[in-house]
Order: sequence, then structure tokens, then C-alpha cells
Amino acid sequence: MPDSKPTVLILCTGNSCRSHLAEGILRSVAGDFLEVVSAGSKPAGYVHPLAIKVMQEIQIDISGHTSKHMHEFGSRPVETVITVCGHADQACPIFPGQMNRHHWPFEDPAHATGTEEEQLAVFRRIRNEIRRTFTAYADGRRDELKTQRR
Repeated sequence: MPDSKPTVLILCTGNSCRSHLAEGILRSVAGDFLEVVSAGSKPAGYVHPLAIKVMQEIQIDISGHTSKHMHEFGSRPVETVITVCGHADQACPIFPGQMNRHHWPFEDPAHATGTEEEQLAVFRRIRNEIRRTFTAYADGRRDELKTQRR
């Protein structure tokens, strides 16, 4: 096994909600064998407070995350790029060393309206969808690693 973990870059347009939910979840279930980062094509400059809140509910702290531009990773080897919204998929460049690309679009919870509780319900639903998808992805990658080690 190589000394460094392969980097998975999760891209979204604003890098304020979905990509941070996915980064936090994937890091929690696969951080032992994957380097997980996120960025945006047009970063919002902040991580949405409701994204932080719904992640705390599942004991994942993303309060230290920052909104970053995808160009920050342009000179770094990125093994896999996963886009979680349509616009990022269209804007996505090829990164050095990139071998895989996945596009798994999720609804943007930042557009939720209503009371805070109604907005939180949307954030929780999207978090749970992202959790199912990225946990399955991590399980597949873990199985792949076990097969390679045999």
C-alpha cells in the first residue's frame, strides 16, 4: 500500500453545504484510508450554519471547515473527483493524477425556505441521502482495498 492516502475531492458550486456534508461523512467513514477534501467552483466563503448543526446531530464536527476554491487543489494529485451538484460537474476541470470521476447530484438544502425547523428538516433529509451514498461508496472502496491486498 502506498505511503499516502488517495485524495478524494468533493466539488459543489458554493462549497457551503452539500460538499461539506459529504466531506464530513466520507472522512468519518473512510478517513483511515482516504484523504477527503471539498471545494467549490464559486465558493460562498462560509459553511452554512444549518449544515454544521445537522452534522453535530450525528456526531460529526464540520465547524472548522472552510469554503475553498477548486483551484486550490489544481497542483495536487487528486485520485477521485465527486461532484454533488450539476453546476460543479459542468465546471469541473481534470486534476493531476485523477483516475475517477463521479457525479452524484443532491438537492441544495441552502435553498430551503420556511421556519428554521422546516429548513432543518430539508438539511437532515439531504444529509441522510448523502450519508447513504457516501457510506456505500466508502464500503465499496474498502472492499476494493481488501481485494487488492490478497
